[in-house]
Amino acid sequence: MRVLVSGGSRGIGAAVCIRIAQAAASRGERPQIAICGHGLSQQQEDVAHSVRAIGGQAILLSGDVGEPEVPAALVAAAVAEFGGLDGLVANSGIASPGSLSELSVADWDHMLAVNLRGPWLLAKSCYPYLKESRGAACFVSSMSGQLPHAGSGAYSPAKAALTMLAQTLALEWAADGIRVNVISPGMTRTPMTEKMYANATLKKAREDIIPLSRIGEPEDVANAIEFLMGPNAAFVTGQDLCVDGGFSKSILSHIPGRPSSQS
Repeated sequence: MRVLVSGGSRGIGAAVCIRIAQAAASRGERPQIAICGHGLSQQQEDVAHSVRAIGGQAILLSGDVGEPEVPAALVAAAVAEFGGLDGLVANSGIASPGSLSELSVADWDHMLAVNLRGPWLLAKSCYPYLKESRGAACFVSSMSGQLPHAGSGAYSPAKAALTMLAQTLALEWAADGIRVNVISPGMTRTPMTEKMYANATLKKAREDIIPLSRIGEPEDVANAIEFLMGPNAAFVTGQDLCVDGGFSKSILSHIPGRPSSQS
């Protein structure tokens, strides 16, 4: 199982690298994981150590996927090492809260370069290898790409576009045997959100509005991604799976009062 994971150094990406490696090893396959980060780091080394402890091969790659030439270079390096690719997990992403009316063109362009153009260029570069292996791709979007989130700046628009990009690729690549799906995490505890959830009052307030009564962990998202990337999802493509503890389907439950059959 030869997989490139962008944003694989920490949080959801790190959990994905380890979970895919575990699943591949359990099937008797040798995991080969390209762990991509913005820059080389000890966190990346730790993920690689975990993959190798499972019996897999891990290589460390770095670069800013928001730069036009970087995605192709990452894919080329992984292919040179592995001889091909069976999967892509496009997980790189950034968030920058703010009002759309006050957002600068530079900030808008940077957000879309990392969250949208980068994943597209990764997929484009992976295409011939995924076609050869009849592989799979999974794009990490967000609950904020399904529902508008005031104050999220260009993040929600970028993630909504990412979902449509992935679903369009699913249709274009189906004839080549390539499956493409989307994961949309809800409220999840990651290094990017850790400071927020260190506030016990805020954490409890969020847990109270999630039907499963807890904040998600990176492993919750990684388990769903591994399913979509693996053989048990062989007839699944073009789907957007929201991993949010039921929150996005509970909106009407927050309306004061209860439905009644009596007028």
